[in-house]
Amino acid sequence: MVASRGLVIAGVERSASSGRSTASVNPWTGAPYAQVAAGTVRDVESAVSAAAKAFDSWAATKPNERRAILLRAAEMLAARTPEVIALMAGEVGGVAPWAGFNAALAADMLREAAAATTQPVGQVLATNADGILSTQQRVPKGVVAAISPWNAPVILGVRAVALPLAMGNTVVLKPSEDAPIACGLLISDILHEAGLPPGVLNVVTNDRADAAEVVEALIGDPRVRMVNFTGSTETGRKVGMTAARFLKPAVLELGGKNPLIVLDDADLDYAVDAAVFGSFFNAGQICMCVDRVIVHRSLAEQFTERFAARVRELPCGDPSAAGTAIGPVISREAAQRVSGLIADAVAKGARLAAGTGEIEDPGTLIRPAVLTDVTPGMRVYAEEIFGPATVIHPVDDVEEAIALANDTLQGLTGGVITENLARGLQVAARLRTGIVHVNDQSIADEPQAPFGGVKESGYGRFGGQAGAEAFTDTRWVTAQVSGHAHFPI
Repeated sequence: MVASRGLVIAGVERSASSGRSTASVNPWTGAPYAQVAAGTVRDVESAVSAAAKAFDSWAATKPNERRAILLRAAEMLAARTPEVIALMAGEVGGVAPWAGFNAALAADMLREAAAATTQPVGQVLATNADGILSTQQRVPKGVVAAISPWNAPVILGVRAVALPLAMGNTVVLKPSEDAPIACGLLISDILHEAGLPPGVLNVVTNDRADAAEVVEALIGDPRVRMVNFTGSTETGRKVGMTAARFLKPAVLELGGKNPLIVLDDADLDYAVDAAVFGSFFNAGQICMCVDRVIVHRSLAEQFTERFAARVRELPCGDPSAAGTAIGPVISREAAQRVSGLIADAVAKGARLAAGTGEIEDPGTLIRPAVLTDVTPGMRVYAEEIFGPATVIHPVDDVEEAIALANDTLQGLTGGVITENLARGLQVAARLRTGIVHVNDQSIADEPQAPFGGVKESGYGRFGGQAGAEAFTDTRWVTAQVSGHAHFPI
């Protein structure tokens, strides 16, 4: 039976003002997974009104009360891991290890947000004025517009709201049309069950055809004070431009063209293991996935043989089946895009060391592919793959490896594999990315760490102290504590 869900506004689930609904589709079966309300501009206005009305009381809520709600939500989410596994298999084609990781990390994000509620919120400043106490304080921004993606739906849906709520903001969340439950309504359910007051978190789902006007209305509403978005660079650019037009600050975490550098002293078996995981976890549909393995030429032949052999053995198919490593991509359109990238490269002289790039039944499955002999004239050289494929680039030395790693408009994350830690740190220091991991691949996330990219991978940070600061305003407050101020006129 297909689930049917409404919008969540002021703590109440209700139909869209238009009366319409829209389907999210199971990418493995092609059948509707759920019917959700197709929210409109009018519904956005209602959701923002509810968030604005709830803001003053939520911002004044004692830190311990906010912390208790977030901690309860963390335990509830962790307890619902089996539900998350089934939900992600049906809604986005996620395999069990990936879905379980989503539940675990999202629960930790709620715990970390809970801890942030009682962190210092300001400092005393030096002053040249007599009798003055000068302070810098962090205060909630107000209503936050949050737009969450489908690929790591529970992680990124929670990340979109947890710290904003912890800092005393209220939120209107617009989840992806491909995962309206996993990255929106599920999170709302848990937080409200944990005791979140009505109106503090509102969820507006929408039909894909209405997305542009819904986002425009959400960002443009004068009661919305900031935006956070995770998704593709193409969409993020539009969100950023809209936010800038309305003079709204934004945190944007966008795509990556992430390198894994394998130096000439690397442990070859470890490097292969790292590259397999980094390239193909969640069928390559993670913003941090390895798009390019940059290998010293002395190791390239052995690495490619071992890597390709491992990749050919990865179990592919039904995401709900035990042992499946590579499930479907999110849609037929996504499969066609990834297959097109591979076909373009092969037509221009690239070689397939593993995989074919062909789309298999049910129209969303592509077996993992490994490309070599890729040159700048091929689309896959510069475009983010975001699917089950990666590229191997042999290089002659460290300088060439660094130059190739930095030869991209994006700069999210990367990895360096070496047996010499000092050398690895030196290489890492020269990569133009927001994140880098030495002796690891490019995928990692911890809620207490600042997460985000540079260049066209976005700006601002989620997580840690940087995230707390992103979702608050800095206010200078002084008090005349002794005597009276002197006024010259």
